[in-house]
Amino acid sequence: MARKLVRFVFILLTISYFVLLVINGVASDTGGRRKLRVVTTFYPMYIMAVNVCKDVPDLELTNLTSADAGCLHDYALTTTDMGKLESADIIIANGAGMESFLVRISRRYPRLKIVELAQGLPLIKNSAGPNPHVWVSVSRAIDEVRNLIQFMARIDADHALLYKKNGENYIGRLKALRSDMHAALAAYRGTPIVTFHEAFPYFAEEFGLKITAVIDREPGSAPSAKELAGTIRTIRKYRVKALFTEPQYPAAPAVAISRETGVRLSRLDPAVTGPDVPDAYIDIMRENLSVLQKALR
Repeated sequence: MARKLVRFVFILLTISYFVLLVINGVASDTGGRRKLRVVTTFYPMYIMAVNVCKDVPDLELTNLTSADAGCLHDYALTTTDMGKLESADIIIANGAGMESFLVRISRRYPRLKIVELAQGLPLIKNSAGPNPHVWVSVSRAIDEVRNLIQFMARIDADHALLYKKNGENYIGRLKALRSDMHAALAAYRGTPIVTFHEAFPYFAEEFGLKITAVIDREPGSAPSAKELAGTIRTIRKYRVKALFTEPQYPAAPAVAISRETGVRLSRLDPAVTGPDVPDAYIDIMRENLSVLQKALR
């Protein structure tokens, strides 16, 4: 009986030894560490992370929501979303109230590290609370990228220099964009405009534009007849010459206002959907600049 027990222990130790060899072999193939799994909440956060995390070894970057999800107002997590979070190490969010589901995620996945890139930034507030669309301002987008660099360098110190190099390269391109936009829009400071929803206050603040009315204050629900009439009165009062829709929302309310007032429609993009390319945000903002120059000229 004792001999059988000794043999069983020997076999068990032998199996354990070979398992450890396999594990060590896998670890050596990945530089002694498993992949760092990073999940972003939606498109603008994903584009920032694509730039900051470029070429970082053993890092897997995934966007939680689909590329056409747009702003996450009242977004409900799907089973697919929850599946992506099961193996995630980090979730990169905008914060400031954009992702109402973060509380649920933190409770369900307490080990998951959550970074909110808008944290510490000055926020525009109204009766509904802080406006979360900080990335639509180029300067605030730069601030968010800086926050991302600092977080990733701290959490993954082995690659801190690469995060900083990538991030500063991207910030350099964003600064060039900002400089071009300020120069081109300087002549239009104080110009009254009407936007489709509350995505552009930070953008308007940065470039000196005056948003006199917002067509759809509750994204996803059409404005009432009373609200449309109020917007029409505002347009006439301030002699607004530019009325903007967004590619992510139906333009029907804006079309009705345009017909009633004679103000031409243009389209501004808050950069919440787009292609999976590193310079997507920059390309979208340059297109917005072109649209503004034509609309305000």
